[in-house]
Amino acid sequence: MSEPMHDDELTIDEDLVRSLLGRDLAAYADLPLRPLTSTGSTNRLFRLGEDRLVRLPRQPNGSAAITQEARWLPGLAAELPVSTPEVLTVGEPGFGYPERWSVVRWIDGEKPRPGGGDVTAADLAEVVTGLRRTEVPPEALADPELRWYRGKPIAAFDNDFRSWLQQCRELTDLDLDLDAVASIWKEAMALPLVLPEPRWLHGDLLAENLLSRDGSLVAVLDFGALSVGDPTVDLICAWELLDGDGREEFRTILGLDDDTWLRARAWALFIAVMTFPYYWKTMPVRCADRLVMARAVVGG
Repeated sequence: MSEPMHDDELTIDEDLVRSLLGRDLAAYADLPLRPLTSTGSTNRLFRLGEDRLVRLPRQPNGSAAITQEARWLPGLAAELPVSTPEVLTVGEPGFGYPERWSVVRWIDGEKPRPGGGDVTAADLAEVVTGLRRTEVPPEALADPELRWYRGKPIAAFDNDFRSWLQQCRELTDLDLDLDAVASIWKEAMALPLVLPEPRWLHGDLLAENLLSRDGSLVAVLDFGALSVGDPTVDLICAWELLDGDGREEFRTILGLDDDTWLRARAWALFIAVMTFPYYWKTMPVRCADRLVMARAVVGG
């Protein structure tokens, strides 16, 4: 079993997955099953056979994300220019495990390298555009499970940011100009409050949730953070995945003004500084990716 990342981490192992599959999906129960070492912080991942993936929430109350992904992703998938996980089934709690879980179709590809080169500005802009142009039905607007914090204006998180930033200052081996980070944040907080029309947002559009092949983006993964609200947070991918020229192209394609761009930079810094204290010891690869992103923001 992998090392826990959270204080309330649920116990998940191959025996549990086999038991759940045997109860709910007998046809899959004898397929080869192996845990993935590249599993994320939200779900434990197990490859099932050659073309399926089992996803189990790591923490209590993770069922909502599994359920909303199954409910809303099929409609969104048709509007996106890349592949998304096809939810084959949602399983029920059991054998001492309290959450719903899912089986999705496996998608071949590699996590793109942060810093530029594995995906293009046009690829990322098309994904952002696809999300934003997709109609948000009234029932989605009314669904409280789709109102995650990343769909709120960045100004709502000033106090949280300052708390995380102070914790970052206590990480003696964090090689980042935190004074410059604080200055950019202060500039963003001085912007007028804007409440854009609620749109769909992925909420975690970063390298670990993308797949590339041969220099092109081929898939967006993990829609567990799918939300309706201010979609600015989805722009942070530009600083983790593109170089300076790529970011300028991305901005031009989307027609982003100075204020929106600054708010997006602030979101990228917020996501980075909240990551470092929490995952510094348990997810060094994630922290390295966020450091690439934060340095790109500081560098302009």
